[in-house]
Amino acid sequence: MMSVREYAEDVNKTVEEILKKCKELSIAVEGEEDLLENDAITSLDSEINSTVEEISEEEDLDDIAETITFNEKIDADNTIKKQKLKKKTVPSNNKSSKKDFAKKKKEMYKNKEKLVSNTPNTDTNVVLYKEGMNIGELAAELQISPAEIIKKLFSLGVMATVNQTIDFENAEILVLDYKKELKREEKADVTNFEEYEVHDREEDLQERPPVVTIMGHVDHGKTTLLDAIRKTSVADGEAGGITQAISAYQVALGDKKITFIDTPGHAAFTEMRARGAKITDIVIIIVAADDGIMPQTKEAIDHAKAAGVPIIVAINKMDKPDANPERVLTELTEYGLAPEEWGGDTLVNKISARTGEGLNELLENILLIAEMQNYKANPSRYAMGTVIESRLDKHVGPIVTVLVENGTLRLGDPIVVGTTFGKVRTLKNDLGVEITTSLPSMPVEITGIGDTPMAGDKFMAFETEKEAKNICEQRKEQAKRKEQGMGSSVTLEDLFAKIKEGAKEVSVIIKADVNGSSEAVKNSLEKLDVEGIRVKVIRSSVGAITEGDVILAKASGAILVGFNVRPNHTIQDYAKENGVEIRLYNIIYKVVEEMEAAMKGMLEPIYEEKIMGSAEVRQLFKFSKVGIIAGSYITTGIIKSNALARIIRDGIVVFDGNLGSLQREKDRVKEVKKGLECGITIENYSDIKVGDTIEAYEMVEIKR
Repeated sequence: MMSVREYAEDVNKTVEEILKKCKELSIAVEGEEDLLENDAITSLDSEINSTVEEISEEEDLDDIAETITFNEKIDADNTIKKQKLKKKTVPSNNKSSKKDFAKKKKEMYKNKEKLVSNTPNTDTNVVLYKEGMNIGELAAELQISPAEIIKKLFSLGVMATVNQTIDFENAEILVLDYKKELKREEKADVTNFEEYEVHDREEDLQERPPVVTIMGHVDHGKTTLLDAIRKTSVADGEAGGITQAISAYQVALGDKKITFIDTPGHAAFTEMRARGAKITDIVIIIVAADDGIMPQTKEAIDHAKAAGVPIIVAINKMDKPDANPERVLTELTEYGLAPEEWGGDTLVNKISARTGEGLNELLENILLIAEMQNYKANPSRYAMGTVIESRLDKHVGPIVTVLVENGTLRLGDPIVVGTTFGKVRTLKNDLGVEITTSLPSMPVEITGIGDTPMAGDKFMAFETEKEAKNICEQRKEQAKRKEQGMGSSVTLEDLFAKIKEGAKEVSVIIKADVNGSSEAVKNSLEKLDVEGIRVKVIRSSVGAITEGDVILAKASGAILVGFNVRPNHTIQDYAKENGVEIRLYNIIYKVVEEMEAAMKGMLEPIYEEKIMGSAEVRQLFKFSKVGIIAGSYITTGIIKSNALARIIRDGIVVFDGNLGSLQREKDRVKEVKKGLECGITIENYSDIKVGDTIEAYEMVEIKR
């Protein structure tokens, strides 16, 4: 709902004009602060859009500026007009561009075509009857004026107004008069549009630009490459310098386009995928020719492989005297990327982002993959897509950068993003130029959303504000009922069920104490084959389990296997919040045994580890009869004298055995609680160091 005054501002009319229209349409309002219901707004939109007039060439510049900015509510008094005029949305050397855009906007609203709904109904000869449908809405479906329907109803002996509900029987008679069929709407559940799949007819699909993300080690030239690609794509005649308004942009190569997304890092890329956003078609891994593959390069390769998209390797800095591309090619094979020139299937380009060498060939390779993959979308439906980034502006509210993945996004479209909704009030391309429509694979900046969404949130546009608001409310309710976002990762317990559903591989991430262990676990798991089901090791590395491992596991639906390593409490909590299972082992055959049993669906009852508490070693005491006593402070839970215990040093398990004894002052005790100090001995282990963590646990039998 909105007041008469707000609506008048929204459609660039005076309050008096709107009140007059309301009277004509029998809408019961009297003053500028009276509220208009959503149905009334729909009727007014239909009436005003059908009678909108062209803007004359002589219109005042202030009026044009008012139209251009769509009445953004800025908290200022007599400087409003000046602020709006300062908003440069087009090149400054084009004096008529503001007036042209205002005309284009008016024309767009006047001839705004109805797109294909995101609810299934493709038969143009069928009119859907929606529960509670009024005469104005039926008229819009039939593409006639409400007055025509009111007149026909009068001839049938029914008196009605434009906002009055019409029953199915009367609506059916009217629709038949126009040689169409009326059907009751069978609502498809689009509330969970993250997983909602639309089914487009083949004849409606058109080629769309590929969406590309560049990743790699810091200082290997990602930013320079993005800038160089952008500059080569700008037409010679374009005025002024190049200003990237948002963190995504399109470049042109002949009559083809490519969309580039500048993500802040690998974790952000994978976090977006973990939240259901699969916006990237192609990943470019950039490697410096004078530096070779570095830790972050390996990480980028892992993330790109997990995304399951084509990979192009760009060997950068070929202009440097110490460039050694052959070394890079050799290293790539070690990480499972076989270069095409060596008989593999990975496209490799040797480039210099600084001089521009090889950039055209790189862009051509992107288009080659796009042609092979045949990326298509349907521009004739309401838009669907993903949030790339968002920020809050104190003057205009939330400003959101989105990527349109399917359909067309237009000014004024009602839109649901995450658990908020609104109407698209402004639409800008990557140069900051205001536009009226955005096609598939196009990144745009929008305003009009009620709240600031998160990167990775999905959005969907709808036919009416009423429908968008209803979907938004349902999503809010679902979010409340959901304790915390659970990931899509697989647990050993439900693995057999997943396999029965048709899964052909089990994704695993391995973290181990040393290289030998990680390779041994990886090789053992990859040899498993249970009736055609294989284990796919996404990442195998050395070190403590990190937040990045959890994010990758969530995004990939993987089980996280720790071998002789222990995650700290923060990581354990983070994994639980994200629905990621961490399985910990210290014997290789146990890893293989459990995985194979799970794949066969024959898991026996197991013992589950229950952490009792942990202590920090702060001081060491040596006694000839007792050995080493660790002067410790209990940091969490409780330590009991009969507990199992492990020693953790820098995230690595250095010993796993039994706790020897507990001592408080001069007395032996059975347990010590959090916040107290005590002396601890460990059976058959004396190499304790200050700073070690002693973790006490017990094994509890769990029935499957």
